[in-house]
Amino acid sequence: MKKPLALIVDDEPDIRELLEITLNRMNIQTSSAENIVGAKALLQQKPFDLCLTDMRLPDGNGLELVDFIQTLPAPIPVAVITAHGNMESAILAMKKGAFDFVSKPVDLPALRLLVNNALKFSDASSAKKRQSPHLLLGESLIIQEIRTKIDKLARSQAPVYISGESGSGKELVARLIHQHSSRSDHAFVAINCGAIPHDLMESEFFGHKKGSFTGAVSDKKGLFQAAEGGTLFLDEVADLPLPLQVKLLRAIQEKKIRPVGDEQEIPVDIRLLSATHRNLNDMVRDGSFRQDLYYRINVIDLHVPPLRERPDDIPLLTDHILTKLTGLNKEDQPTLSASALAALQQYHFPGNVRELENILERALALYDGNSIERDDLNLPTDAHNGAKSQDFDPALGSLEDHLEKIERKAITQALEQNSRDKTAAAKQLGLSFRSLDYRLKKLNMTD
Repeated sequence: MKKPLALIVDDEPDIRELLEITLNRMNIQTSSAENIVGAKALLQQKPFDLCLTDMRLPDGNGLELVDFIQTLPAPIPVAVITAHGNMESAILAMKKGAFDFVSKPVDLPALRLLVNNALKFSDASSAKKRQSPHLLLGESLIIQEIRTKIDKLARSQAPVYISGESGSGKELVARLIHQHSSRSDHAFVAINCGAIPHDLMESEFFGHKKGSFTGAVSDKKGLFQAAEGGTLFLDEVADLPLPLQVKLLRAIQEKKIRPVGDEQEIPVDIRLLSATHRNLNDMVRDGSFRQDLYYRINVIDLHVPPLRERPDDIPLLTDHILTKLTGLNKEDQPTLSASALAALQQYHFPGNVRELENILERALALYDGNSIERDDLNLPTDAHNGAKSQDFDPALGSLEDHLEKIERKAITQALEQNSRDKTAAAKQLGLSFRSLDYRLKKLNMTD
């Protein structure tokens, strides 16, 4: 079997020798260059599988080499070596397409892990299109662009921040990035940050030692350890309390965690993906989300569009959902009448794809066995023009009663659109799970 070939770019002979010895012991061939000019010449002469480059070079910046490699017909994974604590350079390199980074002084176990992850993606046997049980359906231009971005992001270790409305498919996008990446053989761990009680968050994220607090009857691994070698997806990351944001930032930067009650830090190898439907920029401005954490998780920003911005995808999505709900092939499954399909394409979809699935599930229970008609969809009639009916009229009661009525209606509609799923309804309303639960109790709407 042909040995992998790595390019090492550094102007310090001692560093080059250390990297060469480390990679040679991993059964990897190496070639070295001491500057950008020499590195570019070698890249055009030999079929490298990986490049390790220092950030500061005699004739320029390692970022120039990152840019150059992205222009090659077959770009290879490139990792940058940065000065300790220089996260700004590392983040900029990953924004430009670097696979990952390692800080000086070089931690050899971390370097070997990085190299192995990079070579997994370069390996011809694993570089073939990875099969995924999940699909991002649609032929609209915006969805085609997202699929292209997913393929590109899968070749990196950079943290990705996925923004978009509730129900638009943010977790699906995260799963696809994982399943197309070199980490696909390991776990994808998803957690809704708004569904964890604040006093249990640190233990859930980092684990705990037996006896570290009341109820800790045994050692427990946290989410970071559960995702070891794979991907950790933090949904509704905006719901993290400030004290945990500090600990999360350290875990991401140092690639180490400390379980509650433990004196030792544990190295972890995860890729972080995060998402929220809230505006993190606004939260940074009002001080409820740390700016340094925001910049660390938002190395790459991927926006998932709402369903109303891609109505041409609705027929394809409808066919897929009906097949999933009925278990029938397209020839045997129910069809939508032209008027029903037109109504769906004109509807605003505040709950996005998740709401479309709930509407079709309800329609299957109502239709007469021939085709699904517009009336079977039972779409809200005041989706666009309900504001007028909500104008305050003092003759009909107090302002407090009026606001309570609006709140009750919005919560009821969100619960119905999400099949009584409180977590999904809370996301659609822009609330945390705890906040929705409080409102349900206050309005006496609990089951």
